[in-house]
Amino acid sequence: MIPKDTVDKIIETSRIEEVVGDFVSLKRRGTSMIGLCPFHNEKTPSFHVSVGKGIFKCFGCGQGGDSVRFIMEHEKATYPEALRYLANKYSIEIAEVENTPEEQAVNDKRESLYIVSAWAARFFQQQMLETDEGKSIGLSYFKERGFRDDIIKKFELGYSPDVWDALTQNGLTEGYNIQFLEETGLTIRKENDKFYDRFRGRVMFPIHSFTGRVIGFGGRTLKTDKAVPKYVNSPESDIYHKSNVLYGLFFAKKSMRDEDNCYLVEGYSDVLSVHQAGIENVVASSGTSLTIEQIRMIGRFTKNITILYDGDDAGIKASLRGLDMILEEGLNVKIVLFPDGDDPDSYVQKFGSAAFKSHIEGSKKDFILFKTTILLRDAGNDPIKRAGIIREVVESIAKIPDGIKASVFVRECSSLLQIEERVLISELNKIRLGKLKKDTNFNPQQVQPEPAQDLDILEQTGISDTDEAQEKEIVRLLLNYGHELVHWDDITDTYIAPYIISNLADVTFEHPLCIQIIEEYKKQLENGDLPSEQDFIKNSDHQIADLAIAMVSSPYILSENWYAKRKIYVKNEAENLRSTILGGIFHLKKRKVDRILRKIRDEIQAEQDADNQAILMRRYMQVKEVEKGISLFLGSVILK
Repeated sequence: MIPKDTVDKIIETSRIEEVVGDFVSLKRRGTSMIGLCPFHNEKTPSFHVSVGKGIFKCFGCGQGGDSVRFIMEHEKATYPEALRYLANKYSIEIAEVENTPEEQAVNDKRESLYIVSAWAARFFQQQMLETDEGKSIGLSYFKERGFRDDIIKKFELGYSPDVWDALTQNGLTEGYNIQFLEETGLTIRKENDKFYDRFRGRVMFPIHSFTGRVIGFGGRTLKTDKAVPKYVNSPESDIYHKSNVLYGLFFAKKSMRDEDNCYLVEGYSDVLSVHQAGIENVVASSGTSLTIEQIRMIGRFTKNITILYDGDDAGIKASLRGLDMILEEGLNVKIVLFPDGDDPDSYVQKFGSAAFKSHIEGSKKDFILFKTTILLRDAGNDPIKRAGIIREVVESIAKIPDGIKASVFVRECSSLLQIEERVLISELNKIRLGKLKKDTNFNPQQVQPEPAQDLDILEQTGISDTDEAQEKEIVRLLLNYGHELVHWDDITDTYIAPYIISNLADVTFEHPLCIQIIEEYKKQLENGDLPSEQDFIKNSDHQIADLAIAMVSSPYILSENWYAKRKIYVKNEAENLRSTILGGIFHLKKRKVDRILRKIRDEIQAEQDADNQAILMRRYMQVKEVEKGISLFLGSVILK
């Protein structure tokens, strides 16, 4: 367990924009920063970071919290693991006290897998650099491929000895548990309970997590035996999920943000060669076909992908496979093909960095030009094949969520394929309608206008029979302005929080979370304290924390251009706090009074005794007078 004073220091030191910025590309908008949410799939940014409040909030999926909560949710980490991550980021030393046995077991297992993986990477590199076999086979291979010493060191390249159990025996000798050697996939158990190394006789490419820790390996054989697979990769484990990993991302993420572009290649060697050529914003799918998760990871740093694939048929097919997925995620994509027989790695080695960069700049094609060129080349003059190609290209355009961008590509496609734009638009609409029907069972003929609903029906359904919105508004005002000291003419100097609480002494709250927050305010005010928004944002009850974050966050920011360009000054609620606070109080009171009136009306209708009806009528008129006073303040018109 981490001591409380250390926890407080970690939380106080952590900068939300720096912590989130390691994982999400953020852009400033007013007093907030925005980006694409890493917790759900979105095309338009709804993820906000409030630097002043030290919180993040997504108005799409609802996720929110502080720096610790972000690391917990994003990295699927426990609370202690998130604290350790932040402590390491900000160089804060942790003197831990004893954890519970259960917490210790969970932490120890994950940490053990990381430790074993890091040890294995050191073992492979030591074998390559310090043994005769490693130098003559592993190191010479990387040198022949043209990789410099700094690249070999940076990416922690290595060599696994061509011995059945060299790594396993070394690991056991050094005290590493066979369970963790197996779970990381470094060691394989045979049926007779004997062990052998998964990667024996291969050059090694360690795979790093987003934060730089070794989580898996790719191993390439140097043998020419076709029965031996060229590449072997680590299996899935608690720390390695290959569909969520991009090789080289740890080394590329900063450059991806700076350059606002990501170069996507196929293999480990492609990443190394392109990186060595001075283009650091390069990644590869890690031993798997490109996945949606990998595309979304790229989308956190840049909206632009440039695919660098081989010019052979396999490379072209790989480009086309990934193309539609990238478009569907709302990213911009260009393709660069290399001459048949070359890939990014071999092209750099043959022609050098300058020629490589020049080829990329001169050969970039947008997806329409690329796809039509490739498909038309295969179709020749066959009209049936050309018709099929047109539909295939339009199907790709239909995947673009941005309507303006799609219309631009329709126009470009019309010119390239020499077909009328209206025909393409018609086909595009057919495809989109077909997808809509498939996804939602949508039938336009079944859509009928809904009958108008009167107030009584709405009340019966409960739509207007809840005060949740008004109660949450009070909580919002408390959290945002509770510490404000006001100087109003008819009252002495006071803080907003006690003013609100005292004016709601006769109001009963019903929303359970609002009740807890109001009661906490009452309790602390009675003790002479004034709670802050951070007390609730960092509350151990996640439901309270989520509500507090939602109440202090807003997806809307007033553009500075209203005044800067149009000279239109727009007041905000803080400039007339008295009206804002009293509005919140009286709107809630009016809701409560309206419900009381409705209840009395129901009782009058149900009551058969004339005397009791008279009593209820007098009570109704008394409450009605209260309602009139509230409505007079709010400027409402009473209709009944």
